[in-house]
Amino acid sequence: MAFPEVNKDLLRELQAMGFSEDRAAKALQHSGNSLIEAAIDWIIDHQNDEDIDEMPLAPLDINIEAPDPSQMSDRVKLKAQQLREQARRKKEEEEKKLERNREKERIRADKDLMETKRIAEENERKRYIAQRKAEKEEERRARERIRQKLEQDKAERRGILGISREVKGATSSLPERKNLVPIESATLSDKSSTKLDLLRECLISLKRRNMGNDAQVKRAFQTLLIYVTNVANYPEEGKFRKIRLSNPPFQSRVGNFREGVKFLELCGFQRDGGGEFLYLPRDKVDMALLKEACNLLHSAITNSFFGLLSSFKPMLSSLYKILVFPQAATSHSHLMSREALEYNAKQGIRSCLLET
Repeated sequence: MAFPEVNKDLLRELQAMGFSEDRAAKALQHSGNSLIEAAIDWIIDHQNDEDIDEMPLAPLDINIEAPDPSQMSDRVKLKAQQLREQARRKKEEEEKKLERNREKERIRADKDLMETKRIAEENERKRYIAQRKAEKEEERRARERIRQKLEQDKAERRGILGISREVKGATSSLPERKNLVPIESATLSDKSSTKLDLLRECLISLKRRNMGNDAQVKRAFQTLLIYVTNVANYPEEGKFRKIRLSNPPFQSRVGNFREGVKFLELCGFQRDGGGEFLYLPRDKVDMALLKEACNLLHSAITNSFFGLLSSFKPMLSSLYKILVFPQAATSHSHLMSREALEYNAKQGIRSCLLET
């Protein structure tokens, strides 16, 4: 685009007043290029035009001499000063507007950050509540398992002592002695000859013979539980039904205990012809017996009082007979009164049935 021909002196004067070269040239072009006052008036009138700084495509060749700059009136200088002031204020307003927009953007970003943080904290709080709820539920289940275990141990001790719940209630009701029967006939059946009782006696004997070596006894029980559980779970697998007696791990854990080998034989294992293996034939697998053996082993491992109360059974039987049949205490009348015998019998039975 060709630059318009204007009076150079007037152009420099307008530039000195703070106007751009394009705006000053366009003002001179449209005001006749003769007076600086006319150019300033034109700038004031058209300062808000969008194309005020655009140059025309065709050049103008105007060569009019401008008056002496020293003769410029005060009115022109005042207008020039006003234009500069307006330009400055406009620039300040634009900067303030830009700053306000920046502040709004910063506030919005802070709000978004705070909302994100709040959502994260809310999620963390919900997660913590859910975790605490799960922990409390697990604690409740653990307490229930412990309660059931205590009930099971209590029932097991009663079974070892040969006293049922009905018999316990009968001992607290002395006036009805005529309706009671001896403890031997009060039990449901004679269990002394069953395999289950023999298995229990094996474990009790093993524990009593090694009272000072609880860790080795527990390891023997755990190893027996593994052997029996494998056969119960995989009865078709021959490798679980055959044990080499000379195997060092077997010897160190079970083989050096006579009761441990006897326990396996009661579960159905047989010695082969050469005595090198213990073998359980497939047709000799008794799943019910193996299940009961697993339960006994589990109780022996987890119950620290396993087998300790069985020694009280003869004593309790004698005490119960004295309590139920007072005539049996006649031979002891020279030692203590009948009431004392009854009291001691009741106290002995109750102390053995206390929960541990």
